Amino acid sequence: MRDNYPTRLDHPSDPITRIEPTVWGQDDDGPLNAAELTKMESDGFLLKPQTLGQNWLKPLADELDRIGADAPEGDPRIIREPNEGTVRSVFQPEQFSDLIAEVITLDNVLPVARQILGSDVYLHQTRINFMKGFEGTGFYWHSDFETWHAEDGMPAMRAVSCSIALTDNYPYNGSLMVMPGSHQTFYPCVGATPDDHHTSSLVKQEIGVPDRETLTKAAHEFGIAQATGPAGTALWFDSNMMHGSGSNITPFPRSNIFLVFNSVENELGPPFAAAKPRPEHLAARSARPFAESDLLST
Repeated sequence: MRDNYPTRLDHPSDPITRIEPTVWGQDDDGPLNAAELTKMESDGFLLKPQTLGQNWLKPLADELDRIGADAPEGDPRIIREPNEGTVRSVFQPEQFSDLIAEVITLDNVLPVARQILGSDVYLHQTRINFMKGFEGTGFYWHSDFETWHAEDGMPAMRAVSCSIALTDNYPYNGSLMVMPGSHQTFYPCVGATPDDHHTSSLVKQEIGVPDRETLTKAAHEFGIAQATGPAGTALWFDSNMMHGSGSNITPFPRSNIFLVFNSVENELGPPFAAAKPRPEHLAARSARPFAESDLLST
């Protein structure tokens, strides 16, 4: 398989202009209108308020509390903060909760993914992120596609993420920061992928991140925007968007459901820059089109 985006190199390399479109569908293919698709194409992200109504928020908050309290020790799908031991992320949450599974199938979630990617889709990765007050640590600047390409074997930039806020996202409680327009440029990273580092990278992003000079140039070129909004807001963002978040030193928690949709026409192959693929709960390797029946066993 041709590698159009070489990374994890032993030397610095120039940025690579994106080959693929960001938006593959048309305005009559799904819920997004032409203006929203244009914004997604140009900026690489789109905020959709009230993706989840008030009737969803309390039940989902209760589900998160239950999942966090019942999270089994030693389960690889459970990622904990490095110092406090509190739950940081839960992967494949639809396997823990029928309610979370139902969110994936909503008319303003799954059809949006299909519209943006212009095809049937499947779930590459799902997780709940917890950023508790005073305890939640941030994530350094990175492009998800760099990791998915290098470690999962995702060949092309034809995936999209949907982060649905379950708590209010303020500018000061660790909300996501993005560089609008940065999704059009791929930044190769220096440094080989260590064996079996995937668990540590879920706690602290150190592999597959651009150097400070590169990030400085990108920030001056694209600027930085914060994705904020009340609970129920969905942030859709391209797989190659440069993004990160600071730690949460406020009393106000920030939790979200994170869904990654990949086109069935963008099936994973062997990793481009790792010895072996990551585990299934981090990168699903079946490109079978998503069907609601897939969730009936949860």
